[in-house]
Amino acid sequence: MTGEDDEFQEVVAAVRERIDPDERERARMREVAAELTERAEAAVADLPVDADAMQVGSTARGTWISGDRDIDLFVRFPADLDREDLESYGLQVGHAVLPDGREEFAEHPYVTGEYEGFDVDLVPCYRLESATDIRSAVDRTPFHNEYLAARLDDDLAGDVRLFKQFLKGIGAYGSDLRTRGFSGYLTELLVLEYGGFREVVAAAADEWHPPVRFDPEDHGAVEFDDPLVVVDPTDPERNVAAVCAAENVARLQHYARDLLEAPREELFFPEPTEPLSAAAVRERVEARGTTPVAVRFDAPDVVEDQLYPQLRKSLAGVRDGLDRRGFDVLRAATFADETAVLVAELAVAERPAVERHEGPPVHVRQHAEGFYGKYAGERGSSRPATQSRDAENPEVYGPFVDGDRYVVERPREFETAGAFLRSDALLDVALGVRVESALEDGYDVLVGDEIADLADEFGTELADYFDPRP
Repeated sequence: MTGEDDEFQEVVAAVRERIDPDERERARMREVAAELTERAEAAVADLPVDADAMQVGSTARGTWISGDRDIDLFVRFPADLDREDLESYGLQVGHAVLPDGREEFAEHPYVTGEYEGFDVDLVPCYRLESATDIRSAVDRTPFHNEYLAARLDDDLAGDVRLFKQFLKGIGAYGSDLRTRGFSGYLTELLVLEYGGFREVVAAAADEWHPPVRFDPEDHGAVEFDDPLVVVDPTDPERNVAAVCAAENVARLQHYARDLLEAPREELFFPEPTEPLSAAAVRERVEARGTTPVAVRFDAPDVVEDQLYPQLRKSLAGVRDGLDRRGFDVLRAATFADETAVLVAELAVAERPAVERHEGPPVHVRQHAEGFYGKYAGERGSSRPATQSRDAENPEVYGPFVDGDRYVVERPREFETAGAFLRSDALLDVALGVRVESALEDGYDVLVGDEIADLADEFGTELADYFDPRP
């Protein structure tokens, strides 16, 4: 056990060397943050309201990783200020601090830009007595900052950096809706809960049985339906881990066990994925013997946090449409850059020209007669059952009796997945609103090894798809 501990500590020490900011980097961060705060307070002084500026986020709490150059400044305005005035004053301060900055929009507009080589967000919010009084999500951030600043010492901050880098290495860091992983605030709370990085990974490896719940301030019995629940210590009605997908909780558990069993730096700093060429994609398709299909269209012009939920909804709709038509989706994925792609890999490439459709039991007279009459009518079947049929091109086979019920074999609407995807029926599946609009403007369908055409734009994503890892 001592040898394993020594090996773990050696790896941790080596990682710390790479991620801990040195004193020069820290001093420069403090200097620039102080300058920005002074500029913000000077701009606030010109306003007809009482407001103040404060630095928040990982650079304020000392949990930032070397090389990160992000500074978040919040300008807090009185709680009784109108929303329109808050937005107007916030932008005024933002442009005064960052003359070359640009306006972005979250729940309300803010200014982002560069200053002395640092990426800066200047965000207006309300100065409130409690996080339960928030008017928008950003109003919580100062409370988070105060809570953590009072509890994180240098050792814990160092362990937070280790945990962040580990999560980055395994692809589970980030609360954006593309990643759906662990936020910075969540990593800090988990390190606080367990008292260190090793303790967190050991617990995840051996003790977590989702749903996992933590309530740092014992707020009470508010229930959340998520695989990981960390009740916000500043707001009892919020789960800090709400965005964290089940697969990322499982991913942490897998790699936590891997790290403890075989400690190595590669888990913190993995080699980048080598993108697949078009020829390599064709080889993978041939080797698997499946039929991949892809719907490719111009990516909607929205931010990622709006795009990816719509892509996932659309992918689920397309997958369901393919499964219901008997094409048996083995796996599915979605990628986005300049274009967006919905990919499904099919176990069944082609279906027969007819499909079986069962009706009610014959003894359920009303429904049975309705079913029989409908399909007999489609055959022009006022004839007796012994009358000859058009065997060369029947529209419907039957109705006939199989067991105790009527059955027909009717023409299948789509014999191939490509035919379905190219038809208007694609627009009838559950799609994200902006994805549906993009598809209405036009899209391409790729079948089989034609998906090799995606390699130029999505070679890395295809490499990950054809070589899946936890």
